Amino acid sequence: MMNSIYPLEWLDILILETFNSKKANIQLLSERDLSLISENVLIESQKVQLQLKKEFFSLHKKSEIRLLVRKYHSTIIFLLDTIIESQQDEMFKSDSISKIITTIISSLDEMLSFVENRYSNYLSLDERVPVTCLIVYRKELSLKLNKLKNRKFIDNSDIRIIAIIVDVLSKKIQSNTGRKITYRQIFYLKDLLKKLDTVSDSGERSNFNSGLHELLIAQNFNCPIYINYYIDQIIADTSTQGNSNDKLNRLLFHYKEFSQLISNEKVTFDPSQHNIKYVLNNWFKHEIGYLERRIDLSFEDKEIFKSADFSVSVLKDNKVECILSTDQMALVIRAADESRIIKAKSMNYIFKTIVPHLSTPQKKDLSYDAMRSKSYVAEERDKEIAIKALERMIKHIKGF
Repeated sequence: MMNSIYPLEWLDILILETFNSKKANIQLLSERDLSLISENVLIESQKVQLQLKKEFFSLHKKSEIRLLVRKYHSTIIFLLDTIIESQQDEMFKSDSISKIITTIISSLDEMLSFVENRYSNYLSLDERVPVTCLIVYRKELSLKLNKLKNRKFIDNSDIRIIAIIVDVLSKKIQSNTGRKITYRQIFYLKDLLKKLDTVSDSGERSNFNSGLHELLIAQNFNCPIYINYYIDQIIADTSTQGNSNDKLNRLLFHYKEFSQLISNEKVTFDPSQHNIKYVLNNWFKHEIGYLERRIDLSFEDKEIFKSADFSVSVLKDNKVECILSTDQMALVIRAADESRIIKAKSMNYIFKTIVPHLSTPQKKDLSYDAMRSKSYVAEERDKEIAIKALERMIKHIKGF
């Protein structure tokens, strides 16, 4: 059974009591006291690490080990942030006290590195990064970002993408404070910059999504600025095509390539945004649907004009007369469509195609739209007459 002790008790009291300007008068400490404190800080640091090792080996369940490691980790971060804040107080600006605070910070940093390096599998990546670590990470990331910025890319699109990445990441690195940025975010940025450093810049692409696009989608770089640039490039490429059919074919080709890409759902640039694959997939579907509808409308308009022109010039006086009323004919046409005896892209298209060629003894010119509407509000009397007409047809077919 684990001992109910607090391994960081001495350091806790030292930081929260002795080096607290509101609770203690540090000036009362002698040079000898300060020297002993400095020595004990180093000793306590080693004790804490040794105690963690002992407790780690006394536990058997992963859940208990995870809780233990995270307790040590979060407490060390808290003490580290607290002593850094105290360091800014004028009371602790003297050389002797400043030197001890530096020693405390160094020791806590050492303990933190020990926990993170040795027990990283048990830590939460959503734990915020302490100020001291963040300073180091920022310097490291800034150096890598400058290296990326100075790389020469041949493709103009790649140059623009790199400019977006450098601008967005620079703001991300500099704007976040120690109380906001997490280890998960830091590790994402480090991994992204590492992969960007190795991406090919030959200027040759096997397809639109190769190179930087493929990498950024794989890394779920769901930055709105980059996503908008990606969409703009697709639109620019499809707009070079002549008509809507060609544009649709080009867009479908891009969508096929895009659909074959893989995006890691376990990592993300911005946790508040959807996965980049979801966003772009949604855009492709809506854009494809829009072009398909445009093509359908264009086709229907052409057919209407052809039908109207043909009716006026040739069939104006040669329509097929039907003894059924418009309501009864509507029922027959709708039944033929829904039973799939006749097929077309829509029932509306069937009415547009057939009705202009029909007439009744009472009416020469019929409205396809009115007839289609009537098919949905049929009266019982019209149903009976339509059925009897069809039965007469059946009787004649049997007699053939």
